[in-house]
Amino acid sequence: MELLREIFALYAERADWFGELLLAHISLALAAILMSGSIGLLLGVWIAQHPPFAPPVMGLCNVLYTIPAISLLGILIPFTGIGNRTAVIALTLYGVMPMVRNTYVGLTTLDPDILEAAKGMGSTRMQELLRVKLPMAAGVILAGVRNMVVMTISVAGIASFVGAGGLGVAIYRGITIYNPAMTAAGSILIALLAIVCDLALGALERYFKKRGS
Repeated sequence: MELLREIFALYAERADWFGELLLAHISLALAAILMSGSIGLLLGVWIAQHPPFAPPVMGLCNVLYTIPAISLLGILIPFTGIGNRTAVIALTLYGVMPMVRNTYVGLTTLDPDILEAAKGMGSTRMQELLRVKLPMAAGVILAGVRNMVVMTISVAGIASFVGAGGLGVAIYRGITIYNPAMTAAGSILIALLAIVCDLALGALERYFKKRGS
């Protein structure tokens, strides 16, 4: 109870500071989400259209995904320095894997009868992709987006260790000055942000799955 009182006191006393950190965290995560979402979607579509390239691309994505976040940040520092740029690159690399995987799975597990009907109606390859395949695979792709967004928001918390902004600053400062309340305050805000995004994307995913069915 004492810790909770200290956390709420911190929120009240330093509301502006936590607000700035929250906005910086959203900005950092959003930049990585947009980049990894775009790259992952395009890669997933490409390997779905060119199956022989799927194993090496998926293998590379798997390797990147298994590298610990703090290690990846450390590897990037000599090349990109410290700050938000390094954090965005690392978060983007992490976010590509779920997007590629879900896009590929969504596009390669569609009902072949529907695809055959689309071809029979004279659809071009691009029309088939944009008007049939992607809409039908939207639910599976959104599951990848959901996974990627939650993961990016969470992992962005350690970006402060390489000089980036965000709520990780509160966690890092709380650790260095041994202030459990400040560490918990930053962690709670990251968790709440991730939960809100997960619930919103979950509702959107269910809508598209229901529409697709």
